[in-house]
Amino acid sequence: MNILQELQKATLAALASLYGAEVEAQQVSLQKTKREFQGHLTLVVFPFLRLSRKKPEETAAEIGEFLKQNTELVAEYNVVKGFLNLTIAPSAWVGLLQDVARQADYGCRKATEQSPLVMIEYSSPNTNKPLHLGHVRNNLLGWAIAQIAAANGNKVVKTNIVNDRGIHICKSMLAWQKFGHGETPETSGKKGDHLIGDYYVAFDKHYRAELKQLTERYVGEGLDEEEARQKAEQNSPLMKEAREMLVKWEQGDTEVRNLWHTMNEWVYAGFDETYKALGVSFDKIYYESDTYLQGKSLVEKGLGEGLFFRKDDGSVWADLTADGLDEKLLLRADGTSVYMTQDIGTAKLRYEDYPIDKMIYVVGNEQNYHFQVLSILLDKLGFKWGKDLVHFSYGMVELPNGKMKSREGTVVDADDLIATMIAEARKTADESGKFSDMDEAEKQEVARIVGLGALKYFLLKVDARKNMLFNPEESIDFNGNTGPFIQYTYARIRSILRKAAEQGIDTAAEGLQADVAISTKEEDIVQHISDFATVVEDAGRNYNPSAVANYCYELVKEYNQFYHDFQILRESDEQKRLFRLVMSEQVAKVVKLGMQLLGIEMPERM
Repeated sequence: MNILQELQKATLAALASLYGAEVEAQQVSLQKTKREFQGHLTLVVFPFLRLSRKKPEETAAEIGEFLKQNTELVAEYNVVKGFLNLTIAPSAWVGLLQDVARQADYGCRKATEQSPLVMIEYSSPNTNKPLHLGHVRNNLLGWAIAQIAAANGNKVVKTNIVNDRGIHICKSMLAWQKFGHGETPETSGKKGDHLIGDYYVAFDKHYRAELKQLTERYVGEGLDEEEARQKAEQNSPLMKEAREMLVKWEQGDTEVRNLWHTMNEWVYAGFDETYKALGVSFDKIYYESDTYLQGKSLVEKGLGEGLFFRKDDGSVWADLTADGLDEKLLLRADGTSVYMTQDIGTAKLRYEDYPIDKMIYVVGNEQNYHFQVLSILLDKLGFKWGKDLVHFSYGMVELPNGKMKSREGTVVDADDLIATMIAEARKTADESGKFSDMDEAEKQEVARIVGLGALKYFLLKVDARKNMLFNPEESIDFNGNTGPFIQYTYARIRSILRKAAEQGIDTAAEGLQADVAISTKEEDIVQHISDFATVVEDAGRNYNPSAVANYCYELVKEYNQFYHDFQILRESDEQKRLFRLVMSEQVAKVVKLGMQLLGIEMPERM
């Protein structure tokens, strides 16, 4: 039973009976009653005045009386101008709680054969560096959007595109050749992605030193600073070698390709460890080295069909001026591809692999223009979902000391961050005495769950479209709008339910009597529990994981207020006690379902 839906039906029946009118369901606007007024739900009656031809107060009173006489949902009503405030009968709250209790996956729908297939791309790492804090936010957002889409009854394919080729990859390869002395993950004791990232930083360090030396030389020869710098960039031996290596790679040079394969395998092994620690995975991984040729082929085909044009230098472009944009490069003069080419090729392979109905790209907001262009190009090339592709554009994660830069080695490494959060969770719990009755293995496992829960919740509770400042100390707090606060409340409820079981108390919802006396606070909590289905639906429609996160926080905050003010196991009235136990169990269930959609585990005790 959904009280909102039932009341909506009853209101439609009232309008038909009172005024002989059939209206659309969306015209029946029900909202939570403001705290200063008596009631649970408020009906706005202004849209019905043209039907009643009466004053707002009179119309509201007629509808209120009809609902009170003809439905068991409404116990009382009051009118404030054109607003009808409805008080829901206690038996309705009991019925609603029982209805939620009967559904193990309340608020989550399962996909059917007819369900649309939604593909979600996230992560998209480069194989020249380990994952960092920005990647962590991307992966967590992508995973959450996928889980929420599935909970809304969609078939979902989680996918990743690995950027495993290009000049940035060659920089790491060249630096390893020059400065690595045969170092491997095994000989260095480092994860493969960390090892390769070190050489990417090393390339930049040597390149900058080389530019400085060349610039000073050219200034000494009479050039001004800007001219000297440009000439130094053109004549840098290190960058020339990197470009030559890229050309050799594209030509299939055996030695370069073998090195590329070896170093990429090191990186993939490292990525897999990080993904496992974060609790994210993919149904299908694509690689730019496989897709860029497909993209080049499609661009050439589009060129032949007159969709694109070739400039005098041999480069291929798309003229998007008619679409309010500009000209977009698709192939360089030397025939090499750009990111847009790769994305076109990846789309082709995906469309061949899956009957995609909707494509969602989880990529930062610095790529807004790129995806605006990609949507137009895919539509021109005949992909049915191209025009309606979704770019889930999210803001950057910033640090107190500014933005992160991979080539300068100033990023927050994902693996270090995960380890730090787990260590902080353990430290905080030890200092508070929360782990005192656990053995060492359980302490470590709960610290892992809480540390990762703190990290994930902190990154997901913020509107993803906004830039955010990451503060690890704030995220691990056991009070306030944090993951550990929600997890601790869940563990508290589980403890209450274990004690009830030990005392032989039956907590089956079927045992509830319709006339049990419940408080306003309990009514509020049941109403809040029932809102979960709507929250999940809205979060899926708006691609908004933060709505689920903040719903969970508001629910546990409300429950903690109840827990502070009311007895549960010590309540002498058996029916009140049963109601509170059932309600507590449903709070825990719904919070766990919500946090699972965010990829956050819940500890049974803390």
